[in-house]
Amino acid sequence: MVDRNLITQLGMTEEQLENEVNALFTPEDQQLLHQVLEKRIEDLIPGSIIRGRIVTQLGNDVIVELGLKSEGIVEASEFDNPEDIEEGREIEVLLEEMDAEGGIMLSKRKADRIRGWEFVITNHKEGDVVKGRVTRRIKGGLLVDIGVPVFLPASQVDIRKPGDISRFIGQDIESKILKIDTENHNIVVSRRKIIEEERQASKERLLREIEVGQIRKGVVKNIADFGVFVDLGGLDGLLHISDLSWGRISHPSELVQLDQDIECMVIGVDRTSEKISLGLKQKQPSPWEQVEARFPVGSKAKGTVVNIMNYGAFVRLEEGIEGLVHISEMSWTRRIGHPGDILNVGDEIEVMVLDINKEKQEISLGIKQLEANPWTVASQKYPPGTIVTAKATSLTNYGAFVEIEPGIDGLVHISDLSWTKKYNHPGEILQKGQEVKCVVLEVDQDKHRVSLGVKQLSEDPWLRAIPEKYIPGQIVRGKVTKLTNFGVFVELESELEGLLHISELADHKIESPQDVVQVGQDLEVKILRVDTDSRKIGLSLRRVQWAAEDHQKKAEEGHTHVERKDVSPRRGGLDGTLMPTPAYVPNPIANQEQKS
Repeated sequence: MVDRNLITQLGMTEEQLENEVNALFTPEDQQLLHQVLEKRIEDLIPGSIIRGRIVTQLGNDVIVELGLKSEGIVEASEFDNPEDIEEGREIEVLLEEMDAEGGIMLSKRKADRIRGWEFVITNHKEGDVVKGRVTRRIKGGLLVDIGVPVFLPASQVDIRKPGDISRFIGQDIESKILKIDTENHNIVVSRRKIIEEERQASKERLLREIEVGQIRKGVVKNIADFGVFVDLGGLDGLLHISDLSWGRISHPSELVQLDQDIECMVIGVDRTSEKISLGLKQKQPSPWEQVEARFPVGSKAKGTVVNIMNYGAFVRLEEGIEGLVHISEMSWTRRIGHPGDILNVGDEIEVMVLDINKEKQEISLGIKQLEANPWTVASQKYPPGTIVTAKATSLTNYGAFVEIEPGIDGLVHISDLSWTKKYNHPGEILQKGQEVKCVVLEVDQDKHRVSLGVKQLSEDPWLRAIPEKYIPGQIVRGKVTKLTNFGVFVELESELEGLLHISELADHKIESPQDVVQVGQDLEVKILRVDTDSRKIGLSLRRVQWAAEDHQKKAEEGHTHVERKDVSPRRGGLDGTLMPTPAYVPNPIANQEQKS
């Protein structure tokens, strides 16, 4: 008799089942059939994987026959390819649950995953290389389907930081199994490991074969301000910015892009440090080889201003050939503060070639040389001794710059303002914009300088007038103008001062000149010396006191102070006026009476 549980599972009555069995099978066959049916029913347990056959598709439900008139349902979304839903096709499914009404819920995806895991565990171990498709991005990396989903960490995607790893989704990749966790059904793989091993082998082969002068193909992998890193297959080479082009470039990205295929020349190999230097411009001959023939010294050329610095402007004559117009070569006469005052980047200008240094790849250019040198004319037009009227354009501590004519400036040095007056700054007698009458002293055509003087318009009084007027021994009157720690300056007349040294102020030692005299005070002083070479007059106050004491003594002896005798020349002042100088002389009549 067949078990009642079996009858219920088959959906038949006991009588129907017995009639069917008795009609078709012998007693021996009936025993065998009973065993098979019991085994089939055991398979219909939730969590077990069973084989079935696709019967049909109703909407999103795929009907799968499991045998013995049992059917289950699989969602159509569990099929990766809709074409796989084919009537009569056998598939494996996981029995998830059976409800009270006899409905059976199946999962093809879970069955595939379990079978895939069993296959991977059986056929692979840690360190094996597996192939799979990247299915999606998850936190920390990617999922790769190698029969079962495995985890590819973002750090193991590539040897360099890959940026957006989502670009790998949908790609078939090879990776190496790093770890298998059988307990948690988890596998971690690495694409980076395979790349590193391949690059190591390629690097060793490359270092054996590469030589300077070879042309090598590579891929741009990184762009920096200083150059480009090119993957030569196992090893990166550096293409420095200076070796990208014979011409001027501001950044390597002007010529190359990431992941661009590029062909370079090997210009350096260091096998010890595993460094390779590459060049792109070296594939073409240097334009500097024919520079002397193309741009001979003294020739004129047209070019484009490509860069402006404080000291000058760089001009591109042709691709790879640039020259410098120094700021001093821009104008014969104009004082240019910055090249940008007259030139702009992009300007098309004409220049003259002044000098070529082929070894250093340098060309000196000039703009002013395209015009006649006005200083050649100036040296002929303004020979030394020429009197000119010029306008003061600027004042400095050392002198005044004046404009003789547009473009021709001269300098009146502060020492050439007066024969006798010592000025601390030319602003004491001159103002900007003031017209100044002066005489040309020297024209330096090479240095573009004109030296001028104001005092040279009159005779040097130190040659005759001062020595004739101021004679050592005279007592003269003056006004104190300045006190210093070493003495006192006394104005003898307009623009003429003498020095009263501190030792000549009094017979006794004094700490400071202001203990004896004050600025603005009128004094009678004695001339000690007149030094025409150093243009100095030495004075004494204490010796005037001696003279007064001597006069008093002589008066007591019978001498009478009759007058102050003028012992200076008839032409007393520097302007020719008479300036009597007091002197004490004996009275002969009084002396005679005393003798009698």
